[in-house]
Amino acid sequence: MRLQAAVAELAEPVSRWGELKLLGGTANPELSHRISEEIGIPLTDPRVRRFPDGEIDVKIQDSMRGHDVFLIQPTCPPVNENLVELLILLDALRRASAGRITAVIPYYGYARKERKTQPREPISAKLVANFITQAGANRVLLLDLHTEAIEGFFDVPTDHLTAHKILAAHLRERGLGRCCVVSPDAGGAKRAENMARLLAAPLVFVYKRRPQDDTVEILEVAGQVEGLDCVVVEDLISTGGTIVEVARALRAHGARRVLIACTHAVLTAGAVERLRAAPVDEIVVTDSIPIPTEKRGFPITVLSVAPLLAEAIVRVHENRSVSELFR
Repeated sequence: MRLQAAVAELAEPVSRWGELKLLGGTANPELSHRISEEIGIPLTDPRVRRFPDGEIDVKIQDSMRGHDVFLIQPTCPPVNENLVELLILLDALRRASAGRITAVIPYYGYARKERKTQPREPISAKLVANFITQAGANRVLLLDLHTEAIEGFFDVPTDHLTAHKILAAHLRERGLGRCCVVSPDAGGAKRAENMARLLAAPLVFVYKRRPQDDTVEILEVAGQVEGLDCVVVEDLISTGGTIVEVARALRAHGARRVLIACTHAVLTAGAVERLRAAPVDEIVVTDSIPIPTEKRGFPITVLSVAPLLAEAIVRVHENRSVSELFR
């Protein structure tokens, strides 16, 4: 691999933080192994175990003293379980005298609660950021946050990556004809704008409201979609309710094809069945969250973000620009 060759050529350490070390928690071991293969550095075994009462314990199987450590652990479902494991691993690394600890969090749980919308509500995304930094993270690597404001919740350096180039490259290979990029709500406008630039396509906005937390009603489709391939851009798919209603609205307005580009496939109970019955041609997601075999297959296509995360890890280790990945 290209990254393996680059790492092998380093005769002397290029980071003042010491040798690059990789650890992966139990949340997404396949992604951790892919990142390890891309970089050409083996994973250190954190030896995570659970006691009969559910408590988590770790025993890192190698010295971390003075090393530049990257810990890969998304806080995907089960969110609380994986979050606590992340915190315990960070604490273990801090107590092991790691030179620097970077938390690589491909999916950031609690991101949808980044502000108060009603009195007496928490800002859970900020609380989780506090936990992560207090546990020992010196730096954080994130991927397609629900809202960019969450970056500011961390009091340590952050790098916010996006999988949009990976998704756009796949969509171009699918032979897009005349197309448009669709934002399914006002909050996703910036994500849609980014994808529209990559695909050189016009923007369309869908206006929706939620009569209840688990129901979606489409009010209007603003823009021309008749006869076009419509690419709907989302950061995550949870229940699939929004995607289904947006796809129906686009078809009703004459869309030729409906394709979904989404980074995080949360896919809660019933979501896959809902999506398979929806009028969509393809749903392109990434492996930021592990997707079991029974949830794969039409219409879901899974792309890997391992090359992107591996490149970012090496750039952080070598103190090089991460933003160059997206120019």
